[in-house]
Amino acid sequence: MPADHPIRKLRVVVDALLRQMDDKIDACYAKRGRPSIPPHRLLRALLLQAIYSIPSERRLVEAIEFSLLYRWFAGLGLDEPVWDHSTFSANRERLFNQEIVQAFFRQVRDYAELRAVLSHEHFSVDGTLIEAWASHKSLAPIDEDKGPNQGQGKNPTVDFTGEKRSNATHRSTTDPDARLFRKSAGDKAHLCYAGHVLMENRNGLVVDVEVTLATGTAEYEAAEVMVERSVPAHAKLAADRKYDAARFVAALRRKHITPHIARKKVCSNIPEALTQSEAYRTSLQMRKRIEEIFGWVKTVGGLRKARFVGLAKVKVQALITFAAYNLIRLAKLSGWPLKAT
Repeated sequence: MPADHPIRKLRVVVDALLRQMDDKIDACYAKRGRPSIPPHRLLRALLLQAIYSIPSERRLVEAIEFSLLYRWFAGLGLDEPVWDHSTFSANRERLFNQEIVQAFFRQVRDYAELRAVLSHEHFSVDGTLIEAWASHKSLAPIDEDKGPNQGQGKNPTVDFTGEKRSNATHRSTTDPDARLFRKSAGDKAHLCYAGHVLMENRNGLVVDVEVTLATGTAEYEAAEVMVERSVPAHAKLAADRKYDAARFVAALRRKHITPHIARKKVCSNIPEALTQSEAYRTSLQMRKRIEEIFGWVKTVGGLRKARFVGLAKVKVQALITFAAYNLIRLAKLSGWPLKAT
């Protein structure tokens, strides 16, 4: 591998971040019994999966087996065997849980803080839909006691003619946490989750992430949580008009955060006088950069569709993907851009 290959520098950064998590990771494993696969290797492998658009853990293991670059980044020697793809599933509950992955995401964010590339005054928030690993055929009435696919195999024939389906009446037997939701009035409803991102506006880095059930109020409810967690008082927060809700604007006011939110055409909660300022107009322009984040995590990071079933596991997938995005962004800001292909 070339000495100046950018993934070498990325490996140095990732190793330093993981070393700070040693105590937390070690607590997930028993002191006795057969030695486990080093968890740092598994976490590095999942970063490779997001950075290099590898669609599944089975394909990830195959890629590590045959690629010297992937093998080196994961921490495997030339003659060391690669673990089976089922190892990821076996470690998902204890290692790839929200606490561990959330801690790694925070380590990446803290590294950005150390590099002085985060804004503490200007933020943007937005949401996107993550397609669930379930189809409309898996929908069944909530009051019916039937197993997955209703005993008709993996791809059952389902006739919904004349039957109305909604989250109040139906639930997916494949992924009960998935919800029917449409992006806009004219779109078709899909089974999905809602992903939410808080971005700092200086360099477009992600400072907080939430994944929730897809509901009509999920965006500003998740935004309230992220703002409380990650936005200091007296900052400015940009958002589109979906966030022009009385409850959300009031929550920002209580924390002395200026709402640079696009106004609804009627019944807006944003004072018109506020919209006349240059800072307001600049914030609304800067917030559009959050679409670049969504574009990367969906087209490169594989977050367009969930790889797993259940809200908790989708949250873990999202956190790893957004952590990978931040690392790629930090690499570019540091002058050693890492291309995904």
